[in-house]
Amino acid sequence: MGPALAAAEGTRRLITLDTSGFLALADLRSRDHVRVLDAFDADPGPHVVPAAILGEIDHLLERESGTPAVTAFLLDLADGLYELDCGENDLARAASLAQRYESLSLGLVDAMVASCAHRRGGRVLTLDRRHFDVVGRELGLEILP
Repeated sequence: MGPALAAAEGTRRLITLDTSGFLALADLRSRDHVRVLDAFDADPGPHVVPAAILGEIDHLLERESGTPAVTAFLLDLADGLYELDCGENDLARAASLAQRYESLSLGLVDAMVASCAHRRGGRVLTLDRRHFDVVGRELGLEILP
């Protein structure tokens, strides 16, 4: 369901987080932190974390900020600050997107994020304009910030 259909049906347009958006949100030193935080704070949530990004978040957060940051993220997930979406209903769409955008090297994670966002109201918090501008046009996604 694209943003226009979600709005027409009165469905809440949730923000789905991509790894790059989450990392900018978590890193106070990021040059993108304030604008990502503004987009995040402008929406009351829930903010959706596709399960497909968990491995990337773990790896990059550990590398950049250390184990305490990973633990804090896990606690936030456990406390319901984010809504975890396992995405099993997105697999066919994600596979189709990954195949269609093979030359763009869309890959599993971004294909799953785009598919989840499409199903969950059409908004993605990401800094990855290379992938999401292209796929977003096809799926009718709103790319934040």
